[in-house]
Amino acid sequence: MARLNPYLNFQDDARAALEFYHSVFGGELTMSTFAEFGQADDPGDADKIMHGQLEGDGGLVLMAADTPSHMPPAATKSNISVSLSGGPEDDATLRGYWEKLLASGSEIVPLEVAPWGDAFGMCVDGYGVTWLVNIGGEAQG
Repeated sequence: MARLNPYLNFQDDARAALEFYHSVFGGELTMSTFAEFGQADDPGDADKIMHGQLEGDGGLVLMAADTPSHMPPAATKSNISVSLSGGPEDDATLRGYWEKLLASGSEIVPLEVAPWGDAFGMCVDGYGVTWLVNIGGEAQG
């Protein structure tokens, strides 16, 4: 079965970001550095994360890495957001994720009932990642 997973790129703080997401989503976190893969051509890259993967509770998978020094930094403006969604049975879980993500960042759209009938909210976490949360069906605003 093919899977589509978000892969986030950071400039020197992938470890901290992945540890934060681990605190939000739980599950199992693995991280490997450039040095562990023999890819630290620049000594400053040795402890940077070459690949990190969080397999969160409920089947959530999030991957991330630092940008090595020989690559240009990612553009500061991004058109990518990460979406978390579920039905009314996931209301408490999704609201828990929302509160933890929002605690480090800022709210763009409050998590409340939207015109289409679902509860929807949008925030940016402390690492600059935009999150969309949608609770389908009979979610409470």
